[in-house]
Amino acid sequence: MSKARKFVITRLFKGEPKVSDFKLDSEDIPVLQDGQILCEAEFISVDPYQRAYTEGHGVGRTMIGSQVARIVESRADGYPAGRYVVGAWGWRDRTVVDVANADKDFLLPILVPDLGGLPLSLSLGVLGMPGATAYFGLLDICDPKPGEVVVVSGAAGAVGSIAGQIARIKGCRVIGIAGSDVKVKWVKEDLGFDQAFNYKTVNLDKALKEVAPDGVDVYFDNVGGEQSSAVIANMRHRGRIAVCGCISVYNESQVAVAPVIQMHVVSRELRMEGFVVARWSGRWDEAFRELGPWIREGRLKYRETVTDGFVNTPQAFIGMLRGENLGKAVVKV
Repeated sequence: MSKARKFVITRLFKGEPKVSDFKLDSEDIPVLQDGQILCEAEFISVDPYQRAYTEGHGVGRTMIGSQVARIVESRADGYPAGRYVVGAWGWRDRTVVDVANADKDFLLPILVPDLGGLPLSLSLGVLGMPGATAYFGLLDICDPKPGEVVVVSGAAGAVGSIAGQIARIKGCRVIGIAGSDVKVKWVKEDLGFDQAFNYKTVNLDKALKEVAPDGVDVYFDNVGGEQSSAVIANMRHRGRIAVCGCISVYNESQVAVAPVIQMHVVSRELRMEGFVVARWSGRWDEAFRELGPWIREGRLKYRETVTDGFVNTPQAFIGMLRGENLGKAVVKV
C-alpha cells in the first residue's frame, strides 16, 4: 500500500517554533472510493497565519497550511487526473480528498485555471490567497484614491509587496516599511515604492513626518505593535486602516505593549477594520482577473523564496517568521 508523508506537531509552540516541534510521520493511503481524488503536492505554502491560528494546532495533529497539488487519481466528477488544485490539507505530500463531502469554504479543492505560462506556485501567492488578501483588503476596505499617501508594513512580504504595488497602480504615493536594508532596496528599486524604511534602523515617527508631512491617508497593517502605533499617529483626518495581521507578536509569549492609538483614532475620526480574506471567497476570481494581466504587462512584480524538499518545510516556516523571505515563501515538494 502507498504511503503519504506528513508533518505532525509534537509540542505546542512556545515563542518561535522549533524544528523539534514537528515530526515527519507517514500513513497508508486508502483505496480511492467514489467521489474521492488522490492529490500529490507540488508546492506547500508557509504563511504567518499558520503561527497565529493556534486553534488549528494540537499535539499529534498535521500542521495546517495550503498546497497546490496534482490530481494523480480521480473518482470524482469535475476533477480529472492531471489537473492541478489548491487545497488546505496541511503539511502533507499526498492527500485523499472526499470531494463529495468536503467543506466548501475550507477543504473543497479549487481547480487551478490556465495561468498563461506563469509559474504554478503563484497559485499560493500573487494568484492565490495572498494576492486576494492584498487586493480586497486594500481596495474594498481602504478605497485608495489617486494622489493619496499609502503606507504598507511588512512591505517585502507576500501580501505587503502586492498591496503596495496595487496602491501604486491606482495612482497613490506608496511608503513601505520592512525589516532590512535589502528588503528596503527591493521594494523601492524593483517594486517601485516611492519611499521605504527599515524600521530597525530609523525612527519611524520622524521618518514619516519628513516624507509625508501632510499625513498618511491609508495604512495597510501586516505587523501591529510599535510600527503601527507610529503610522497611526501620523494619519490624516478620516484616514483608513486595514488590519491584515500582527506578525510582530505571533512568536511572543506575552502580550506586547505599544503606544496608545485610541486618541488618534478618535480625534482624527479614523476608520480601522480587521479582516479575513475568506470574506471574499466567492469573489477571488475578480482579483485574479486584474492581477494576472498586471503581471504579464510588467506592472505587478513578484518574488518567491523557494525552499527545496518536503523535509525542509519546518525550516522554511521558521525562516519566514524570522523575515528571511522576500515575497512569498513556498516549499517545492
